[in-house]
Amino acid sequence: MYQFFLKILSLISAFLMLFLSPGGAIRQPLSAKTCPAYYGSPAAANNIGTVGGFEHPYLADEGTNGMHGNSYNTGAYNYTGPLGVDPVVKSRSMNVFGGLVATLMFDSLGRIMCISGNVVGFRLLLMDADTLEILAETRLPQRASTREFFRTLDFNKISSDTSGGAYCHLLKGDRPLIGNSDNVIQIYYVDESTGKPEWKVEKEWAIGDCLPQGAYITDAIPDYEGNIWFVTRPGQVGYVEPESGEVHVMTLENEEIQNTLAVCADGIYIVSDYAMYRFEIGGDKLPVYTWRTAYDRGSALKPGAINQGSGTTPTLLDCPRADGTTARLVAITDNADERVNVVVYDRDTGAVLAEQPVFEAGHSVSENSLIAFGRSFIVENNYTDTGSGFLVRNPTGYPGVTRIDMNENCDGCTVAWESEEASCTVVPKLSTGSGLVYLYTREINGDIPKNAVAWYLTAVDFETGETVYKVFTGCGRNWNNSYGPITIGPNGTLYIGVFNGLVSVSDG
Repeated sequence: MYQFFLKILSLISAFLMLFLSPGGAIRQPLSAKTCPAYYGSPAAANNIGTVGGFEHPYLADEGTNGMHGNSYNTGAYNYTGPLGVDPVVKSRSMNVFGGLVATLMFDSLGRIMCISGNVVGFRLLLMDADTLEILAETRLPQRASTREFFRTLDFNKISSDTSGGAYCHLLKGDRPLIGNSDNVIQIYYVDESTGKPEWKVEKEWAIGDCLPQGAYITDAIPDYEGNIWFVTRPGQVGYVEPESGEVHVMTLENEEIQNTLAVCADGIYIVSDYAMYRFEIGGDKLPVYTWRTAYDRGSALKPGAINQGSGTTPTLLDCPRADGTTARLVAITDNADERVNVVVYDRDTGAVLAEQPVFEAGHSVSENSLIAFGRSFIVENNYTDTGSGFLVRNPTGYPGVTRIDMNENCDGCTVAWESEEASCTVVPKLSTGSGLVYLYTREINGDIPKNAVAWYLTAVDFETGETVYKVFTGCGRNWNNSYGPITIGPNGTLYIGVFNGLVSVSDG
């Protein structure tokens, strides 16, 4: 009977996905009309340097191939983001209920490739980057957490699940790589032979038989040799040999993995809820870690975090020393009880090179990847008393945003600046072309109508930490980013995934 009920729910889900995608702009309450449209003043472009030097041999160009911009997960882009000059805000509603866009990628024609998810499932989309029109779409398999939500009506089942396509990556040749909720790793491409774009599967590998029951792919990404690595929440780490289809898996016993991998020429970097790891392929072809360094995971799950442990995807940095050599670093935040620490490791040995506590004691948590550029790491506070998801009527967060600089030898660090901006849940990004760090903030001040939940794109100067401008995007739960990221496109437009779809901000 239960299985029959699930089949009925799946049919209802299919109906909703196919026929209740309204399109058009995201809905606004009346209070949006009286929210200030702009704070501050436009920025002058301040090019602070170039991101690069680690082009992946199998991924599309840096800045276009995944949630964090590149396989180092730096969150830094060479594109010049919006300067706040006569800003233009557009939006696209993806569903009657939900539709949040997580990972944005850009094909060689500048079109958006992304996945939109709501309570009934995920869709792979091809979109016009300027108009936000959907050009092609295909449904992905429904996640187990979605079926569990229908059974329990507990939305946390969905919001704490990062599997099934929330993370994905764009391969060379405009081909998205996705680990779906049926535990099939798929490569898609756009077939335009009929004159109308259509998603097709180029190749796939079913790996479910190699995983324990209840384990689902969180993410899949190629290494520098072309092997496709994957992780699951219950601690499986593995890879597929793409030519033979042979699968190799090991398990981190009693550990969870909730974040994506960082990949570079010297290894695969993974953080669990207990430790930081570097992996490689062993002599018996099994994944093996060459070092494991435990961190302070704290005594409990904190408000604003998904699980007890580090909430940050590992971020890699090739740090220039004063003597002309380069230090190979990887950084996360831990989950220490009073104040979380930015923890910086030597990629070669796993030794801790620096630890820096951040944010207010008792109100300190980090759930999103760090930004890395030059000798700097930038981290935002995701601690919240209220919760920050779209179901929360009055979501609020604690400040702030902190820049940490490594010293000249890249073996210690200091605080460069601290901003009081409260960017509750967004994955922040840096434009080296504009010299701005972009946040997404819920504003509460005397100018905002009472009880209005107003959301702003907020730009902070990378060098000083000063807030430069804020652009009003929208008001209400539909505009809550609910842990969706900011992405800077090759066209200079900035995109924000929000509960009901996708928002873009560009200069007029």
